[in-house]
Amino acid sequence: MGVPKFFRYISERYPCLSEVVREYQLPEFDNLYLDMNGIIHVCSHPNDTDPHFRITEEKIFRDIFHYIETLFRMIQPQKLFFMAVDGVAPRAKMNQQRGRRFRSAKDAEMAEAKARDKGELLPSDDRFDSNCITPGTEFMTRLQAQLKYFVVFKISTDKLWQKVKVILSGHETPGEGEHKIMDYIRYMKSQPGYDPNTRHCLYGLDADLIMLGLCTHEPHFSLLREEVKYGKKNNQKRIPTPEETTFFLLHLSLMREYLDLEFQQLKTT
Repeated sequence: MGVPKFFRYISERYPCLSEVVREYQLPEFDNLYLDMNGIIHVCSHPNDTDPHFRITEEKIFRDIFHYIETLFRMIQPQKLFFMAVDGVAPRAKMNQQRGRRFRSAKDAEMAEAKARDKGELLPSDDRFDSNCITPGTEFMTRLQAQLKYFVVFKISTDKLWQKVKVILSGHETPGEGEHKIMDYIRYMKSQPGYDPNTRHCLYGLDADLIMLGLCTHEPHFSLLREEVKYGKKNNQKRIPTPEETTFFLLHLSLMREYLDLEFQQLKTT
């Protein structure tokens, strides 16, 4: 669950934390973790404000695979690639999610009604319902099967994928994606022979990943996310591809030092 405007607040208060991702100027990472639900939402309903927007299930799956490939090629993890899809969440979170998605579906219906009132011709196909992105739905079952096939295909054909350990945690495993990732990091730390200098990179859109990353107490932990454009959303017709998107790395080790300096006076009181 995200924290509204938290990432923007942190970025403005500590501007040196964020680094624009540029090809061939990236630090090396051992482990890459993907909170998959952010990718699924971006690829399935990127433009809720456009009543004319329609997308097929096949196109959604292709876009998701392309996004995963783009992030993998960008970071190129050396040891582990972990993909986590949200499983069954706590009851309170499920109620909050359901209310939010039904509200967005209602807004989409109202936008379509306004477009019809203006005399606009809308496509005859049904809109994609974001309520499908819920553990246990037929859509998620088909997506899980396609993700498994995609992982097997990449491991058998791509040398970069062959040299890392690949883990896919699907919707049938309970827990939110980011918490499954944190559970796995804690599990790795408990194993004998764990390297304390392991370099972690976590992709996700939720701002609470900042707190979760700090709680791991790992000395090398960075968050990867897209550039967030603030202000009024423009109703653009074409959705930018991952290659056209600006990505940022947020270095949590540096943030820990910032916090230590800012609250230095409290140590003496």
